[in-house]
Amino acid sequence: MRFEDVIKRDGKLVYTNKGDSMMPLIKQDRDLLVISRKPKHRLRKYDVPLYKRDSGQYVLHRILQVRKHDYVICGDNRWKKECGITDRHIIGVLTAVIRDGREIKVTDPAYRLYVTLWCGLFPVRSFVLKALYFPKWLRKKWKNKTR
Repeated sequence: MRFEDVIKRDGKLVYTNKGDSMMPLIKQDRDLLVISRKPKHRLRKYDVPLYKRDSGQYVLHRILQVRKHDYVICGDNRWKKECGITDRHIIGVLTAVIRDGREIKVTDPAYRLYVTLWCGLFPVRSFVLKALYFPKWLRKKWKNKTR
């Protein structure tokens, strides 16, 4: 069953993610995510929508900017921003993370502090992530060149 079908039927979706794009907040195979129906109003900066790209791929990333016709979105563990995601792509929105049986709502003050600091430091975070990724990229290039 597709994610959008579960949300339509149950009003929410609880699942564990695959991938590392939302670390350090969300870790693969550790956390359960609670995705609720998208609200009737446009989403806001720092909301975390579950959306479906035109390719059919499901993605859960954070909104960094709300523009007139689309959103600028990026994973917490990424530095490349994605543009062109519109309301028609959005299936639901993250309302809570369940870690070790404890529910952390997106309205929780500690969560809000994390979001404010992590996203507010995007230029620094971007630089750090690129610096960490560079050696891996270099090894990959070197490996491909020696083949």
